[in-house]
Amino acid sequence: MMIKKVNGKKLKIIDGLVEITKIDPTLAVDLKYTKKDNFLKKSVYPVKKAVLQLEVAKKLAEANSEFHKYGLTIKVWDAYRPLSVQKMMWKIMPDDDFVANPSHGSVHNRGAAVDITLIDKNGINVEMPSDFDDFTEKAFIDYSGASAQAIKNREFLAGIMMKHGFTRLKSEWWHFYGPNAYNYPISNVKLEEFS
Repeated sequence: MMIKKVNGKKLKIIDGLVEITKIDPTLAVDLKYTKKDNFLKKSVYPVKKAVLQLEVAKKLAEANSEFHKYGLTIKVWDAYRPLSVQKMMWKIMPDDDFVANPSHGSVHNRGAAVDITLIDKNGINVEMPSDFDDFTEKAFIDYSGASAQAIKNREFLAGIMMKHGFTRLKSEWWHFYGPNAYNYPISNVKLEEFS
């Protein structure tokens, strides 16, 4: 662990990971894996701490700032994921389209991927083609069966994220890789360490 000063703030950094709301307190955080309304049907994160690699967190904050110009805010459903949780997920859903094999790890395990949507100024999710962790064709970025508004919103989200250096995942409209995602090591730091 180290304490680093960024923009005048002291940040706790562990394995390069930092709590994202310390970089941008306006980000909305609704970690799905702290609850039971996820495909695992159980809570696997003991604390509501969304963390990313510092450089990825800064890029996310830049994108969020741009969304604010349109009256929108990024809502984070998942960010860094300990490798131990990845192993649990793989046991339940061993499908490379939706869950990375823990033998080679996920970009989430590197703190370089984020699962997000957008909310309006009232905190309401904007319409998207599917819910989070929808393991159907609706989740794919080329799915055309959703409403015109949902497709427009999905592409608007992706356009701004890509402008800020993020890359899309073809099978999940909500998932974005940060810049240099595979340059970070796989980590198993516990989220409780950021409390």
